[in-house]
Amino acid sequence: MWVVFVAWVVLIFLYPLKSVNYWVKDLCNHTLATFLGIEGAVFLIFSGPILVIAFLSIPYLIISRKQQLHHHEKKNSGKYGWSHRLSTFPVLVDGPFGVVSAAEVIGILSVIVFVIWAVFVYALRDLTILEETELTNKTKISYMLEISALSVGLIGIFCVAFLFVPISRGSFLLRLIDVPFGHAVRYHIWLGHLTMIFFTLHGLLYIIAWTMDGTLLQNILEWPESGVANLAGFIGLVAGLLIWVTSIPPVRKHYFEVFYYTHHLYIIFVIFLAMHVGVIFFSIVAGSIFLFMLDRLLRFCQSRNTVDIVSATCFPSGILKLVLSKPKHLQYNALSFIFLRVKEVSRLQWHPFSVSSSSLDGDQIHLSVFIRALGGWTTKINENFSSISRADESLEDQLHLHPHINVEGPYDHELPHHLMYENIILIAGGVGIAPFLAVLSDIFHHMKQGKPCLLKHILLVWAVKRSNDLSLLSTTDMNVIHSNLSNEVKLEFHVYITQESEPPSEAESRLDDNAIKSFAFPVANRRNMLSGLVGAGNNIILPGIYLITTTIGFLILVGSLNTFYINTNNIPIGWFHGILYLACMAASVFIFGGSVIGLWHLWESKFSQMSCDQDLCQHYNEPEIETRKDLCEYLASSTTIQYGIRPNFKDILESIQGHINVGVIVCGPPSLESNVAKQCRSLNMRRKIHHTIFHFHTHNFHL
Repeated sequence: MWVVFVAWVVLIFLYPLKSVNYWVKDLCNHTLATFLGIEGAVFLIFSGPILVIAFLSIPYLIISRKQQLHHHEKKNSGKYGWSHRLSTFPVLVDGPFGVVSAAEVIGILSVIVFVIWAVFVYALRDLTILEETELTNKTKISYMLEISALSVGLIGIFCVAFLFVPISRGSFLLRLIDVPFGHAVRYHIWLGHLTMIFFTLHGLLYIIAWTMDGTLLQNILEWPESGVANLAGFIGLVAGLLIWVTSIPPVRKHYFEVFYYTHHLYIIFVIFLAMHVGVIFFSIVAGSIFLFMLDRLLRFCQSRNTVDIVSATCFPSGILKLVLSKPKHLQYNALSFIFLRVKEVSRLQWHPFSVSSSSLDGDQIHLSVFIRALGGWTTKINENFSSISRADESLEDQLHLHPHINVEGPYDHELPHHLMYENIILIAGGVGIAPFLAVLSDIFHHMKQGKPCLLKHILLVWAVKRSNDLSLLSTTDMNVIHSNLSNEVKLEFHVYITQESEPPSEAESRLDDNAIKSFAFPVANRRNMLSGLVGAGNNIILPGIYLITTTIGFLILVGSLNTFYINTNNIPIGWFHGILYLACMAASVFIFGGSVIGLWHLWESKFSQMSCDQDLCQHYNEPEIETRKDLCEYLASSTTIQYGIRPNFKDILESIQGHINVGVIVCGPPSLESNVAKQCRSLNMRRKIHHTIFHFHTHNFHL
């Protein structure tokens, strides 16, 4: 995989050179009359590597799954793996990029170097072409703008070749490099900005050139049978600009619906890109778009299922806990998140939430999340369940009142990072405690079952605004976890209540306790479980069959198209050929991929039904809600609770001494991430050879 990847990257860097460009054109001419078609060579050279790496990642993940944990055990004991430090060493902590690791900085610099190199080479080539032409000064300027626009467009095409890789949520590529979708979406945002900069410049240069020639309208409306379809490019550029403008932070933050709905114009963007550039240049980006289409169909099929709600708990701090039904065979790491859609609120919007339960918990047929009422979408959901809890109807009647929920995921790291260190520091802000409750439960079950776990010390730091947020701990049996972990691991809690100067009175505690409403829905109706079509977990073989079958189907359709239609009818290389090529991609995904998904779904339904019948008599036992007094007594005996102050992360991190690796995992607002990352960076840069090194991880999802 490294050989394929390095060769691929080197070829992309060298492509702007005239000699490499001619070599690719020569290969295209040799495949012109074959079943591969003129696009065959381009597809194999530029899209083939990404598919080959995806194929090879299937056996790699299967074979190395058991070996990877042992590999990390050796890596994190004694000698420090340099590659591991690059991915967990924060370099940039403030600014528009957020917290950026050393590995991400290297990636950003590599892209910048490629852009500068490509612009430089294309500029030299364009100047050489210009010197060889005999034109007037005005015509030379116009011609220079046109050939510069073409060069800029080519750079944009290579950006698109990577653009769709990070947003393939269940992609083998993301699992291979162990990048969760919550992090990968940032790379998509960065690549999206870069892509639209070049495509916008590409369009502007042409518009200026055509305006100088007095042929603007004529050229924009041009849609020839062969060659470049300018009108298709103009339509695609307008769609891209709408996506770009509505994705800037102010719009995305304050008008999320506008951002979300407009982003679906990517379908128009891809279709008209294929018609504009034609089959040859579209073959450069076909690999990543094909993988995205595969992932999108899986997500669509998974999200059709309505998942049953097992129970709901409403807390006075505006937080809702939902427990959802899942099949027993569906496994996931503790630091996972899922996407939820509630039809009664919006049929299109999907929002991510951290999973607050371990797949090893109890009967293993439930998954829970916490939802804090912040925006309009989450507020409506909380109000809906609050009204159900106040209703006078029986539970059977309430079953028809609760919202219909669809789920995508869970998505997570391929490896559980919280089990890879001897010492971990979990830093949470507010409802960010949710995934760490899953982490504590997961560690407890790993040790109980004798599974590999390096942990010797856990420090949990939790900053909340008010003490009523402490009731979230009552949803987990903290006494059992603490008493069992304390035999194997040193477990410390540091709680900071920032907006209260003293503990609440007994009357206030009773009032908050009465405000906690928990209710369960009937077990007999709990038949619809979360599907395992998407997500990391332990399912590799079936997604691998899906990927390989669909790719073979795509090659069969393209080969048949070229053999029986394109070559025999001498179809010109233009917009029609490009849209037929894209149609083959879509048809292979729906026909061949859909067949695999259908069989997969039948197997999963049968397996889940058997599991459901066996477990139907089991009732979900929500941990008994402790009173505020009992909970505070427990916390006082096992934690440090401080009122009216914020945590001093410099002192907290410096309190860890020794020649050890410490995993620091943060879940909270961006300001909390930046603060902790800044301290980790400072201590790592000042550390001596035998001092502690802090490995920074974040568990957040920012759109």
